[in-house]
Amino acid sequence: MMKLVHFELNGQIVEVNQGLSIMDAARQHGVKIPSLCHHPDQRVKANCRVCVVEVEGQRNLVSSCSTPVTEGMKVRTNSPRIRETVQTILELIFANHPQECLTCVRNGNCELRHLAADYGIREVKGEMTCANAPLDISTPSLVRNPNKCIKCGRCAEVCHHVQQTGILYSHYRSVDVSVEPEYGKSLAEVACVLCGQCASVCPVGAIHERDDIKKVWAALDDPEKHVVVQVAPAVRVSIAEEFGSAPGTIATGKLVAALRKLGFDRVFDTDFSADVTIMEEGHELLHRIKTGGVLPMITSCSPGWIKYIEHNFPDQLPHLSTAKSPQQMFGALAKTYYAKRAGIQAENMYVVSIMPCTAKKFECQRPEMKDSGFQDVDAVLTTRELGRILKQAGVDFSVLSEEEFDAPMGISTGAAAIFGATGGVMEAALRTVYEVVTGKELPNIEFTPVRGMEGIKEAEIDLSGTKVKVAAAHGLGNAKQVMELIKAGQADYTFVEIMACPGGCIGGGGQPYGTTNAVRKQRIEKCNGWAKDVRNFLHYVFNYSKL
Repeated sequence: MMKLVHFELNGQIVEVNQGLSIMDAARQHGVKIPSLCHHPDQRVKANCRVCVVEVEGQRNLVSSCSTPVTEGMKVRTNSPRIRETVQTILELIFANHPQECLTCVRNGNCELRHLAADYGIREVKGEMTCANAPLDISTPSLVRNPNKCIKCGRCAEVCHHVQQTGILYSHYRSVDVSVEPEYGKSLAEVACVLCGQCASVCPVGAIHERDDIKKVWAALDDPEKHVVVQVAPAVRVSIAEEFGSAPGTIATGKLVAALRKLGFDRVFDTDFSADVTIMEEGHELLHRIKTGGVLPMITSCSPGWIKYIEHNFPDQLPHLSTAKSPQQMFGALAKTYYAKRAGIQAENMYVVSIMPCTAKKFECQRPEMKDSGFQDVDAVLTTRELGRILKQAGVDFSVLSEEEFDAPMGISTGAAAIFGATGGVMEAALRTVYEVVTGKELPNIEFTPVRGMEGIKEAEIDLSGTKVKVAAAHGLGNAKQVMELIKAGQADYTFVEIMACPGGCIGGGGQPYGTTNAVRKQRIEKCNGWAKDVRNFLHYVFNYSKL
Protein backbone atom coordinates (compact mmCIF):
# COMPACT_ATOMS: atom_id res chain seq x y z
CA MET A 1 0.00 0.00 0.00
CA MET A 2 1.27 3.48 -0.91
CA LYS A 3 2.53 5.48 2.05
CA LEU A 4 0.82 8.83 2.63
CA VAL A 5 2.51 12.07 3.61
CA HIS A 6 1.00 15.23 5.07
CA PHE A 7 2.24 18.68 4.20
CA GLU A 8 1.05 22.25 4.38
CA LEU A 9 -0.07 23.79 1.08
CA ASN A 10 -0.78 27.52 1.25
CA GLY A 11 -1.72 27.24 4.92
CA GLN A 12 -3.84 24.07 4.67
CA ILE A 13 -2.79 20.57 5.72
CA VAL A 14 -3.25 18.13 2.82
CA GLU A 15 -2.57 14.43 2.28
CA VAL A 16 -0.95 12.86 -0.81
CA ASN A 17 0.93 9.74 -1.83
CA GLN A 18 4.60 9.69 -0.98
CA GLY A 19 6.91 10.42 -3.92
CA LEU A 20 4.76 12.98 -5.67
CA SER A 21 6.36 16.23 -6.77
CA ILE A 22 5.09 19.45 -5.24
CA MET A 23 3.57 20.32 -8.64
CA ASP A 24 1.58 17.08 -8.92
CA ALA A 25 0.56 17.16 -5.27
CA ALA A 26 -0.67 20.73 -5.59
CA ARG A 27 -2.71 19.90 -8.69
CA GLN A 28 -4.45 17.08 -6.82
CA HIS A 29 -5.67 19.73 -4.39
CA GLY A 30 -6.84 22.31 -6.92
CA VAL A 31 -3.68 24.42 -7.18
CA LYS A 32 -2.22 24.68 -10.68
CA ILE A 33 1.44 25.67 -10.73
CA PRO A 34 2.60 27.15 -14.06
CA SER A 35 5.31 25.52 -16.15
CA LEU A 36 6.73 25.54 -19.66
CA CYS A 37 9.26 22.70 -19.72
CA HIS A 38 7.12 20.20 -17.78
CA HIS A 39 5.13 17.59 -19.71
CA PRO A 40 3.13 14.83 -18.00
CA ASP A 41 4.61 12.10 -20.23
CA GLN A 42 8.23 13.20 -20.02
CA ARG A 43 11.05 13.05 -17.51
CA VAL A 44 11.55 16.01 -15.18
CA LYS A 45 13.76 18.69 -16.73
CA ALA A 46 13.43 21.73 -14.43
CA ASN A 47 14.71 24.00 -17.22
CA CYS A 48 12.25 26.88 -17.30
CA ARG A 49 12.01 27.68 -13.54
CA VAL A 50 8.52 29.06 -14.07
CA CYS A 51 7.19 26.54 -11.54
CA VAL A 52 9.12 27.87 -8.55
CA VAL A 53 7.55 27.83 -5.06
CA GLU A 54 8.57 28.72 -1.52
CA VAL A 55 9.42 25.94 0.92
CA GLU A 56 9.86 26.89 4.56
CA GLY A 57 13.50 26.47 5.60
CA GLN A 58 14.81 26.88 2.04
CA ARG A 59 16.57 30.16 1.34
CA ASN A 60 15.99 29.98 -2.42
CA LEU A 61 12.84 29.26 -4.35
CA VAL A 62 12.64 25.63 -5.51
CA SER A 63 11.26 24.12 -8.72
CA SER A 64 8.03 22.35 -7.89
CA CYS A 65 8.32 19.86 -10.77
CA SER A 66 11.56 18.35 -9.40
CA THR A 67 11.04 18.64 -5.64
CA PRO A 68 9.16 15.79 -3.91
CA VAL A 69 6.81 16.47 -1.03
CA THR A 70 7.93 15.30 2.39
CA GLU A 71 6.18 14.86 5.70
CA GLY A 72 5.60 18.18 7.43
CA MET A 73 6.81 20.30 4.48
CA LYS A 74 5.33 23.80 4.30
CA VAL A 75 4.81 25.10 0.77
CA ARG A 76 3.58 28.39 -0.64
CA THR A 77 2.72 28.63 -4.32
CA ASN A 78 1.51 32.23 -4.39
CA SER A 79 3.37 35.09 -2.75
CA PRO A 80 4.73 38.49 -3.86
CA ARG A 81 8.18 36.97 -4.20
CA ILE A 82 6.94 34.10 -6.36
CA ARG A 83 4.79 36.33 -8.58
CA GLU A 84 7.63 38.77 -9.12
CA THR A 85 10.06 35.97 -9.93
CA VAL A 86 7.75 34.29 -12.43
CA GLN A 87 6.90 37.61 -14.08
CA THR A 88 10.62 38.40 -14.42
CA ILE A 89 11.34 34.97 -15.96
CA LEU A 90 8.51 35.42 -18.45
CA GLU A 91 9.70 38.93 -19.35
CA LEU A 92 13.21 37.58 -19.97
CA ILE A 93 11.82 34.84 -22.22
CA PHE A 94 9.80 37.40 -24.17
CA ALA A 95 12.86 39.63 -24.51
CA ASN A 96 14.45 36.77 -26.45
CA HIS A 97 11.32 35.83 -28.38
CA PRO A 98 9.94 37.32 -31.64
CA GLN A 99 6.95 39.58 -31.07
CA GLU A 100 4.91 37.91 -33.80
CA CYS A 101 1.97 36.61 -31.81
CA LEU A 102 -0.67 37.86 -34.25
CA THR A 103 0.92 36.06 -37.20
CA CYS A 104 2.19 32.98 -35.36
CA VAL A 105 0.71 29.56 -36.14
CA ARG A 106 0.22 29.07 -32.40
CA ASN A 107 -1.83 32.24 -31.99
CA GLY A 108 -4.66 31.32 -29.65
CA ASN A 109 -3.10 28.16 -28.22
CA CYS A 110 0.43 29.18 -27.26
CA GLU A 111 1.39 28.11 -23.74
CA LEU A 112 3.81 31.02 -23.34
CA ARG A 113 1.20 33.56 -24.33
CA HIS A 114 -1.35 32.01 -21.96
CA LEU A 115 1.09 32.35 -19.07
CA ALA A 116 1.86 35.94 -20.07
CA ALA A 117 -1.86 36.71 -19.90
CA ASP A 118 -2.20 34.97 -16.53
CA TYR A 119 0.67 37.00 -15.07
CA GLY A 120 -0.29 40.32 -16.60
CA ILE A 121 2.67 40.69 -18.97
CA ARG A 122 1.68 43.69 -21.08
CA GLU A 123 5.10 44.93 -22.15
CA VAL A 124 8.60 43.58 -22.61
CA LYS A 125 11.04 45.25 -20.25
CA GLY A 126 14.74 45.47 -21.00
CA GLU A 127 16.69 45.09 -24.20
CA MET A 128 15.33 42.80 -26.93
CA THR A 129 17.89 40.10 -27.74
CA CYS A 130 15.93 37.98 -30.22
CA ALA A 131 17.98 35.95 -32.70
CA ASN A 132 17.53 36.25 -36.45
CA ALA A 133 18.34 32.73 -37.59
CA PRO A 134 16.90 31.40 -40.88
CA LEU A 135 13.83 29.14 -40.86
CA ASP A 136 14.32 25.47 -41.61
CA ILE A 137 11.81 24.77 -44.38
CA SER A 138 13.79 21.91 -45.89
CA THR A 139 11.06 19.26 -45.58
CA PRO A 140 7.47 19.08 -46.84
CA SER A 141 6.26 18.17 -43.35
CA LEU A 142 7.77 20.43 -40.71
CA VAL A 143 8.95 24.01 -40.26
CA ARG A 144 11.51 24.75 -37.56
CA ASN A 145 11.83 28.34 -36.35
CA PRO A 146 14.87 28.57 -34.02
CA ASN A 147 14.06 32.20 -33.19
CA LYS A 148 10.93 31.13 -31.28
CA CYS A 149 12.60 28.32 -29.33
CA ILE A 150 12.41 28.88 -25.55
CA LYS A 151 14.91 26.08 -24.77
CA CYS A 152 12.41 24.09 -22.71
CA GLY A 153 13.79 20.77 -23.99
CA ARG A 154 10.46 19.06 -24.65
CA CYS A 155 11.22 18.38 -28.33
CA ALA A 156 14.65 16.90 -27.63
CA GLU A 157 13.17 14.77 -24.85
CA VAL A 158 10.49 13.18 -27.07
CA CYS A 159 12.98 12.79 -29.93
CA HIS A 160 15.59 11.00 -27.80
CA HIS A 161 13.67 9.13 -25.12
CA VAL A 162 10.33 8.29 -26.76
CA GLN A 163 11.08 8.05 -30.48
CA GLN A 164 14.81 7.42 -29.94
CA THR A 165 15.63 8.95 -33.30
CA GLY A 166 18.14 11.40 -31.79
CA ILE A 167 17.62 14.26 -34.22
CA LEU A 168 17.23 17.29 -31.93
CA TYR A 169 19.92 18.12 -29.37
CA SER A 170 20.49 20.83 -26.78
CA HIS A 171 23.75 22.51 -27.74
CA TYR A 172 25.96 24.87 -25.69
CA ARG A 173 25.12 26.24 -22.26
CA SER A 174 23.49 29.13 -20.39
CA VAL A 175 22.21 31.95 -22.63
CA ASP A 176 23.83 30.30 -25.67
CA VAL A 177 21.69 27.14 -25.48
CA SER A 178 20.12 26.11 -28.79
CA VAL A 179 18.02 23.08 -29.70
CA GLU A 180 18.69 21.85 -33.22
CA PRO A 181 20.06 18.93 -35.26
CA GLU A 182 23.77 18.19 -35.02
CA TYR A 183 26.24 20.64 -36.54
CA GLY A 184 23.44 23.06 -37.40
CA LYS A 185 22.10 20.82 -40.17
CA SER A 186 18.58 21.10 -41.53
CA LEU A 187 15.94 18.43 -40.87
CA ALA A 188 16.33 17.22 -44.46
CA GLU A 189 20.04 16.62 -43.92
CA VAL A 190 19.60 14.25 -40.99
CA ALA A 191 17.63 11.04 -40.40
CA CYS A 192 14.48 12.83 -39.23
CA VAL A 193 11.39 10.67 -39.87
CA LEU A 194 9.06 13.72 -39.81
CA CYS A 195 6.75 12.10 -37.24
CA GLY A 196 5.99 15.53 -35.77
CA GLN A 197 6.09 14.45 -32.13
CA CYS A 198 8.44 17.38 -31.51
CA ALA A 199 5.80 19.76 -32.87
CA SER A 200 3.13 18.09 -30.77
CA VAL A 201 4.93 18.82 -27.47
CA CYS A 202 6.45 22.23 -28.32
CA PRO A 203 4.71 24.86 -26.14
CA VAL A 204 5.26 27.66 -28.65
CA GLY A 205 5.65 28.01 -32.44
CA ALA A 206 9.27 26.89 -32.66
CA ILE A 207 8.37 23.80 -34.69
CA HIS A 208 5.11 23.08 -36.46
CA GLU A 209 3.58 21.38 -39.49
CA ARG A 210 4.07 22.84 -42.96
CA ASP A 211 0.83 24.73 -43.61
CA ASP A 212 -0.89 23.67 -46.86
CA ILE A 213 -4.17 25.49 -46.32
CA LYS A 214 -3.50 27.98 -49.15
CA LYS A 215 -2.95 25.11 -51.59
CA VAL A 216 -6.29 23.60 -50.66
CA TRP A 217 -8.12 26.93 -50.91
CA ALA A 218 -6.61 27.46 -54.38
CA ALA A 219 -7.92 24.07 -55.53
CA LEU A 220 -11.37 24.67 -54.04
CA ASP A 221 -11.56 28.06 -55.76
CA ASP A 222 -10.55 26.63 -59.16
CA PRO A 223 -13.72 25.84 -61.19
CA GLU A 224 -11.73 23.46 -63.40
CA LYS A 225 -10.81 21.22 -60.49
CA HIS A 226 -12.92 18.36 -59.14
CA VAL A 227 -11.75 18.36 -55.52
CA VAL A 228 -12.34 15.32 -53.33
CA VAL A 229 -11.31 14.81 -49.72
CA GLN A 230 -10.57 11.70 -47.68
CA VAL A 231 -10.67 11.60 -43.88
CA ALA A 232 -8.51 9.28 -41.75
CA PRO A 233 -10.26 7.34 -38.94
CA ALA A 234 -8.18 8.98 -36.20
CA VAL A 235 -9.38 12.46 -37.21
CA ARG A 236 -13.02 11.86 -36.34
CA VAL A 237 -12.18 11.22 -32.67
CA SER A 238 -10.01 14.34 -32.39
CA ILE A 239 -11.31 17.16 -34.63
CA ALA A 240 -14.01 18.13 -32.10
CA GLU A 241 -11.21 18.98 -29.63
CA GLU A 242 -10.31 21.89 -31.90
CA PHE A 243 -13.75 23.30 -31.07
CA GLY A 244 -13.71 22.72 -27.31
CA SER A 245 -15.11 19.19 -27.02
CA ALA A 246 -13.68 16.52 -24.76
CA PRO A 247 -10.92 14.21 -26.09
CA GLY A 248 -12.30 11.20 -27.90
CA THR A 249 -15.56 12.87 -28.92
CA ILE A 250 -16.81 11.11 -32.04
CA ALA A 251 -17.74 13.71 -34.66
CA THR A 252 -17.92 11.74 -37.91
CA GLY A 253 -21.25 13.11 -39.19
CA LYS A 254 -20.46 16.71 -38.24
CA LEU A 255 -17.04 16.39 -39.85
CA VAL A 256 -18.59 15.26 -43.14
CA ALA A 257 -21.02 18.18 -43.02
CA ALA A 258 -18.21 20.63 -42.25
CA LEU A 259 -16.14 19.45 -45.22
CA ARG A 260 -19.10 19.91 -47.53
CA LYS A 261 -19.43 23.46 -46.20
CA LEU A 262 -15.86 24.07 -47.36
CA GLY A 263 -16.87 23.22 -50.92
CA PHE A 264 -15.41 19.78 -51.58
CA ASP A 265 -17.10 18.05 -54.50
CA ARG A 266 -17.05 14.68 -52.74
CA VAL A 267 -16.35 13.75 -49.12
CA PHE A 268 -14.90 10.25 -48.87
CA ASP A 269 -13.61 8.01 -46.10
CA THR A 270 -10.05 6.69 -45.83
CA ASP A 271 -11.66 3.65 -44.19
CA PHE A 272 -12.64 2.62 -47.74
CA SER A 273 -9.00 2.18 -48.73
CA ALA A 274 -8.14 0.86 -45.27
CA ASP A 275 -10.41 -2.06 -46.12
CA VAL A 276 -8.45 -2.49 -49.36
CA THR A 277 -5.26 -2.46 -47.29
CA ILE A 278 -6.68 -5.23 -45.11
CA MET A 279 -7.33 -7.40 -48.16
CA GLU A 280 -3.94 -6.63 -49.71
CA GLU A 281 -1.89 -7.19 -46.57
CA GLY A 282 -3.96 -10.16 -45.39
CA HIS A 283 -3.57 -12.00 -48.69
CA GLU A 284 0.09 -11.03 -49.00
CA LEU A 285 0.70 -12.49 -45.54
CA LEU A 286 -1.02 -15.75 -46.52
CA HIS A 287 1.04 -15.89 -49.72
CA ARG A 288 4.27 -15.45 -47.79
CA ILE A 289 3.30 -18.14 -45.29
CA LYS A 290 2.43 -20.63 -48.05
CA THR A 291 5.40 -19.90 -50.33
CA GLY A 292 8.16 -19.41 -47.77
CA GLY A 293 8.35 -15.67 -48.25
CA VAL A 294 10.17 -13.25 -45.97
CA LEU A 295 8.72 -13.35 -42.46
CA PRO A 296 7.76 -11.67 -40.30
CA MET A 297 5.83 -9.42 -42.65
CA ILE A 298 5.66 -5.88 -41.29
CA THR A 299 2.87 -3.40 -42.03
CA SER A 300 3.66 -0.38 -44.19
CA CYS A 301 0.87 2.07 -43.33
CA SER A 302 2.89 4.54 -41.25
CA PRO A 303 5.15 6.83 -43.35
CA GLY A 304 7.21 7.88 -40.33
CA TRP A 305 7.93 4.22 -39.64
CA ILE A 306 8.83 3.57 -43.29
CA LYS A 307 11.28 6.47 -43.26
CA TYR A 308 12.71 5.16 -39.97
CA ILE A 309 13.41 1.66 -41.30
CA GLU A 310 14.91 3.12 -44.47
CA HIS A 311 17.36 5.17 -42.41
CA ASN A 312 18.13 2.71 -39.62
CA PHE A 313 17.44 -0.84 -40.83
CA PRO A 314 17.77 -0.73 -44.65
CA ASP A 315 18.83 -4.38 -44.78
CA GLN A 316 15.45 -5.34 -43.26
CA LEU A 317 13.28 -3.68 -45.95
CA PRO A 318 12.21 -7.03 -47.49
CA HIS A 319 10.13 -7.60 -44.34
CA LEU A 320 7.82 -4.70 -45.26
CA SER A 321 4.47 -5.36 -46.87
CA THR A 322 4.43 -4.24 -50.49
CA ALA A 323 1.03 -2.56 -49.98
CA LYS A 324 0.71 1.21 -50.07
CA SER A 325 -0.76 3.00 -47.10
CA PRO A 326 -4.54 3.62 -47.08
CA GLN A 327 -3.91 7.31 -47.90
CA GLN A 328 -1.95 6.46 -51.04
CA MET A 329 -4.26 3.62 -52.10
CA PHE A 330 -7.15 6.06 -51.88
CA GLY A 331 -5.34 8.62 -54.04
CA ALA A 332 -4.52 6.06 -56.71
CA LEU A 333 -8.09 4.70 -56.73
CA ALA A 334 -9.55 8.22 -56.83
CA LYS A 335 -7.55 9.15 -59.93
CA THR A 336 -8.25 5.87 -61.71
CA TYR A 337 -11.34 3.97 -60.57
CA TYR A 338 -13.35 6.95 -59.31
CA ALA A 339 -12.28 9.32 -62.10
CA LYS A 340 -13.37 6.77 -64.71
CA ARG A 341 -16.69 6.10 -62.95
CA ALA A 342 -17.40 9.83 -62.61
CA GLY A 343 -16.29 10.67 -66.16
CA ILE A 344 -13.58 13.08 -64.96
CA GLN A 345 -10.11 13.46 -66.44
CA ALA A 346 -7.45 12.51 -63.92
CA GLU A 347 -5.57 15.74 -64.54
CA ASN A 348 -8.63 17.66 -63.34
CA MET A 349 -8.86 15.65 -60.11
CA TYR A 350 -7.46 17.12 -56.91
CA VAL A 351 -7.22 14.80 -53.90
CA VAL A 352 -6.94 16.23 -50.39
CA SER A 353 -6.21 14.09 -47.32
CA ILE A 354 -7.15 14.99 -43.75
CA MET A 355 -4.63 13.15 -41.61
CA PRO A 356 -3.46 13.07 -37.97
CA CYS A 357 0.09 12.80 -39.27
CA THR A 358 2.76 15.26 -40.41
CA ALA A 359 4.76 12.52 -42.19
CA LYS A 360 1.83 12.03 -44.59
CA LYS A 361 2.83 15.33 -46.22
CA PHE A 362 6.18 13.76 -47.03
CA GLU A 363 4.66 10.45 -48.08
CA CYS A 364 2.38 11.93 -50.75
CA GLN A 365 5.39 13.58 -52.42
CA ARG A 366 7.50 10.44 -52.63
CA PRO A 367 8.41 9.83 -56.30
CA GLU A 368 6.94 6.30 -56.35
CA MET A 369 3.48 7.60 -55.38
CA LYS A 370 2.51 8.30 -59.00
CA ASP A 371 1.44 4.94 -60.37
CA SER A 372 -1.54 6.45 -62.15
CA GLY A 373 0.70 8.89 -64.00
CA PHE A 374 -0.34 11.64 -61.60
CA GLN A 375 0.53 12.34 -57.98
CA ASP A 376 -1.84 10.11 -55.98
CA VAL A 377 -2.54 12.70 -53.25
CA ASP A 378 -2.15 16.40 -53.98
CA ALA A 379 -2.30 17.93 -50.50
CA VAL A 380 -2.43 16.80 -46.88
CA LEU A 381 -3.94 18.78 -44.01
CA THR A 382 -3.35 17.75 -40.41
CA THR A 383 -6.18 17.73 -37.90
CA ARG A 384 -4.88 21.07 -36.60
CA GLU A 385 -4.90 22.58 -40.10
CA LEU A 386 -8.43 21.32 -40.62
CA GLY A 387 -9.47 23.14 -37.46
CA ARG A 388 -7.90 26.34 -38.78
CA ILE A 389 -9.42 26.17 -42.26
CA LEU A 390 -12.88 25.52 -40.82
CA LYS A 391 -12.52 28.57 -38.60
CA GLN A 392 -11.35 30.64 -41.59
CA ALA A 393 -14.50 29.59 -43.43
CA GLY A 394 -16.69 30.48 -40.47
CA VAL A 395 -18.02 26.94 -40.09
CA ASP A 396 -19.71 26.57 -36.71
CA PHE A 397 -18.90 22.95 -35.99
CA SER A 398 -21.10 22.74 -32.90
CA VAL A 399 -24.43 23.36 -34.67
CA LEU A 400 -23.93 21.22 -37.77
CA SER A 401 -26.29 18.34 -38.49
CA GLU A 402 -24.70 14.96 -39.12
CA GLU A 403 -24.26 13.83 -42.71
CA GLU A 404 -23.02 10.65 -44.43
CA PHE A 405 -19.91 10.10 -46.56
CA ASP A 406 -20.40 9.95 -50.32
CA ALA A 407 -20.61 6.57 -52.06
CA PRO A 408 -18.87 4.51 -53.22
CA MET A 409 -15.57 5.53 -51.58
CA GLY A 410 -17.27 6.39 -48.33
CA ILE A 411 -18.39 2.84 -47.60
CA SER A 412 -16.32 0.89 -45.09
CA THR A 413 -16.32 -1.66 -42.30
CA GLY A 414 -15.59 -1.70 -38.60
CA ALA A 415 -12.25 -3.33 -39.33
CA ALA A 416 -11.09 -0.15 -41.04
CA ALA A 417 -12.45 2.02 -38.23
CA ILE A 418 -9.91 0.69 -35.72
CA PHE A 419 -6.91 1.56 -37.94
CA GLY A 420 -6.39 4.77 -35.98
CA ALA A 421 -5.35 3.04 -32.74
CA THR A 422 -2.22 1.02 -32.12
CA GLY A 423 -2.89 -2.62 -32.92
CA GLY A 424 -5.79 -1.74 -35.21
CA VAL A 425 -4.16 -2.69 -38.51
CA MET A 426 -2.94 -5.93 -36.98
CA GLU A 427 -6.37 -6.79 -35.59
CA ALA A 428 -8.16 -6.03 -38.85
CA ALA A 429 -5.73 -8.10 -40.91
CA LEU A 430 -5.89 -11.03 -38.49
CA ARG A 431 -9.67 -11.10 -38.72
CA THR A 432 -9.33 -11.41 -42.49
CA VAL A 433 -6.58 -14.02 -42.40
CA TYR A 434 -8.43 -16.14 -39.84
CA GLU A 435 -11.56 -16.53 -41.92
CA VAL A 436 -9.74 -16.95 -45.23
CA VAL A 437 -7.71 -19.83 -43.78
CA THR A 438 -10.31 -21.50 -41.56
CA GLY A 439 -13.50 -20.67 -43.40
CA LYS A 440 -14.95 -19.76 -40.02
CA GLU A 441 -15.77 -16.56 -38.25
CA LEU A 442 -13.58 -15.53 -35.35
CA PRO A 443 -15.27 -16.71 -32.12
CA ASN A 444 -14.55 -13.28 -30.69
CA ILE A 445 -14.78 -10.62 -33.38
CA GLU A 446 -12.66 -8.23 -31.28
CA PHE A 447 -9.07 -9.46 -31.15
CA THR A 448 -8.17 -7.53 -28.00
CA PRO A 449 -4.66 -8.90 -27.17
CA VAL A 450 -3.08 -6.39 -29.59
CA ARG A 451 -4.99 -3.40 -28.22
CA GLY A 452 -3.96 -0.94 -25.53
CA MET A 453 -1.11 1.44 -24.73
CA GLU A 454 1.54 -1.15 -23.83
CA GLY A 455 4.58 -0.38 -25.98
CA ILE A 456 5.02 -3.86 -27.47
CA LYS A 457 2.09 -6.30 -27.48
CA GLU A 458 2.24 -9.95 -28.48
CA ALA A 459 -0.50 -12.43 -29.30
CA GLU A 460 -0.98 -15.84 -30.87
CA ILE A 461 -3.75 -17.03 -33.17
CA ASP A 462 -4.55 -20.60 -34.22
CA LEU A 463 -5.07 -20.92 -37.99
CA SER A 464 -6.41 -24.46 -38.38
CA GLY A 465 -3.68 -25.94 -36.26
CA THR A 466 -0.94 -23.53 -37.28
CA LYS A 467 0.10 -21.19 -34.50
CA VAL A 468 0.81 -17.69 -35.74
CA LYS A 469 2.60 -15.31 -33.38
CA VAL A 470 2.12 -11.60 -33.94
CA ALA A 471 3.31 -8.34 -32.39
CA ALA A 472 2.25 -4.70 -32.44
CA ALA A 473 4.56 -1.84 -31.48
CA HIS A 474 3.88 1.89 -31.33
CA GLY A 475 6.41 4.66 -30.90
CA LEU A 476 9.76 4.31 -32.64
CA GLY A 477 11.62 3.52 -29.44
CA ASN A 478 9.55 0.34 -29.20
CA ALA A 479 9.90 -0.29 -32.93
CA LYS A 480 13.67 -0.22 -32.51
CA GLN A 481 13.50 -3.01 -29.93
CA VAL A 482 11.39 -5.19 -32.22
CA MET A 483 13.65 -4.57 -35.23
CA GLU A 484 16.79 -5.42 -33.29
CA LEU A 485 15.21 -8.78 -32.35
CA ILE A 486 14.22 -9.43 -35.96
CA LYS A 487 17.67 -8.48 -37.23
CA ALA A 488 19.31 -10.77 -34.70
CA GLY A 489 17.02 -13.64 -35.70
CA GLN A 490 15.52 -13.78 -32.22
CA ALA A 491 11.91 -12.90 -33.12
CA ASP A 492 9.55 -15.77 -33.98
CA TYR A 493 6.80 -13.47 -35.23
CA THR A 494 4.84 -14.04 -38.42
CA PHE A 495 3.23 -10.60 -38.63
CA VAL A 496 4.24 -7.29 -37.03
CA GLU A 497 2.41 -3.98 -36.95
CA ILE A 498 4.49 -0.87 -36.30
CA MET A 499 3.16 2.66 -35.93
CA ALA A 500 5.60 5.54 -35.63
CA CYS A 501 3.65 7.58 -33.11
CA PRO A 502 2.82 6.71 -29.47
CA GLY A 503 -0.69 5.31 -29.39
CA GLY A 504 -0.76 4.96 -33.18
CA CYS A 505 -2.44 7.48 -35.47
CA ILE A 506 -4.66 8.80 -32.68
CA GLY A 507 -1.44 10.20 -31.18
CA GLY A 508 -0.05 11.49 -34.46
CA GLY A 509 2.13 14.57 -34.73
CA GLY A 510 -0.67 16.51 -36.46
CA GLN A 511 -3.32 15.94 -33.81
CA PRO A 512 -4.67 18.78 -31.61
CA TYR A 513 -2.22 20.36 -29.19
CA GLY A 514 -2.39 18.99 -25.68
CA THR A 515 -2.15 15.36 -26.76
CA THR A 516 -0.92 13.29 -23.81
CA ASN A 517 -1.01 9.58 -23.01
CA ALA A 518 -4.21 10.14 -21.05
CA VAL A 519 -5.79 11.79 -24.10
CA ARG A 520 -4.53 8.98 -26.34
CA LYS A 521 -6.27 6.42 -24.15
CA GLN A 522 -9.56 8.29 -24.44
CA ARG A 523 -9.29 8.42 -28.23
CA ILE A 524 -8.36 4.72 -28.44
CA GLU A 525 -11.40 3.75 -26.39
CA LYS A 526 -13.65 5.60 -28.83
CA CYS A 527 -11.87 4.19 -31.90
CA ASN A 528 -12.45 0.64 -30.70
CA GLY A 529 -15.90 1.42 -29.33
CA TRP A 530 -17.50 2.55 -32.56
CA ALA A 531 -16.08 -0.23 -34.80
CA LYS A 532 -18.96 -1.89 -36.64
CA ASP A 533 -19.55 -5.63 -36.99
CA VAL A 534 -17.31 -6.98 -39.75
CA ARG A 535 -18.78 -10.43 -40.23
CA ASN A 536 -20.31 -9.62 -43.62
CA PHE A 537 -17.03 -8.13 -44.76
CA LEU A 538 -15.11 -11.26 -43.72
CA HIS A 539 -17.60 -13.43 -45.64
CA TYR A 540 -16.92 -11.26 -48.68
CA VAL A 541 -13.15 -11.61 -48.32
CA PHE A 542 -13.40 -15.38 -47.90
CA ASN A 543 -15.57 -15.75 -50.99
CA TYR A 544 -13.39 -13.33 -52.96
CA SER A 545 -10.26 -15.36 -52.12
CA LYS A 546 -11.76 -18.45 -53.78
CA LEU A 547 -12.44 -16.72 -57.10
